[in-house]
Amino acid sequence: MDEDWFIQQADQAGHLTRLAERAQATFWGVLGCEVVQANGNKATICLDASERHLNLLGIVHGGVLMSLLDNAMGLVVMLAVPDERTVTANLNTQFLASSKGGVVVCEAELVHRTKRTLTLQAQVKDDGGKLLGLGMGSYRII
Repeated sequence: MDEDWFIQQADQAGHLTRLAERAQATFWGVLGCEVVQANGNKATICLDASERHLNLLGIVHGGVLMSLLDNAMGLVVMLAVPDERTVTANLNTQFLASSKGGVVVCEAELVHRTKRTLTLQAQVKDDGGKLLGLGMGSYRII
């Protein structure tokens, strides 16, 4: 590892800190997301799903799970292309199991990149490791 690698890591950490501060006033903060780890290739986020995250069946609302998928994948995108503005172009979700709440963890990974589009995959699990949902998203540089 050379000096450039350390400079790049420090720049990315600073960018992530600034993003986290700005995000608290947005839907990210309302939802209660927290960054576990993140870089331009992978990210892990979590939230403690409480009553406000449940639907009338008493399980974590599908929109919460989709938001976690989009937030985790979007975080990777923002770190992969920090000088670009991006939007979600497509988000496909497969709901596999339900959760009654507690800590929910989402892991996202960059799988393909072109000049204008980044494609990612992500998965949401409960605190016991049960797979709750899978997502595939395309993000367009605007």
